[in-house]
Amino acid sequence: MSESLKKQITSAMKDAMRAKAKERLGAIRLILAEVKQIEVDERIDVDDARLLAVLDKMVKQRRDSIQQFEAAERQELADKEQAEIDIIQEFLPEALTNEELTAMVDAAIASSGAESMRDMGKVMGILKPNIQGRADVGAVSGMVKGKLG
Repeated sequence: MSESLKKQITSAMKDAMRAKAKERLGAIRLILAEVKQIEVDERIDVDDARLLAVLDKMVKQRRDSIQQFEAAERQELADKEQAEIDIIQEFLPEALTNEELTAMVDAAIASSGAESMRDMGKVMGILKPNIQGRADVGAVSGMVKGKLG
């Protein structure tokens, strides 16, 4: 990836402005606002790894919102959140398949020498950088628990 993720998102924002795509522009501006907030608060430049973590968190927040909106029978709000998820996911790497995840979990357990639930932190420490933005960390955590438990 020659161009940084942040530059890709900024470029996508400009394209959305030119195309007058209001919903897309709004979602991309939310991403950039989140990044700017981190840069101001922590006085750093956000790198691609941190940006992936931010995007992953934003998707998770929207999934939680969708569940709450559907429980309250507010489908129009759930649809809006889903549209934002779709836009955010354009900037995330391709999702891992179940087979790839299983292989990664098995490899992490083997390389860490994990034998019980007490070793789960070691396994997740190995997995997290590799799955960030490509899989639901909670689901992977469940897989690890199933294999260690």
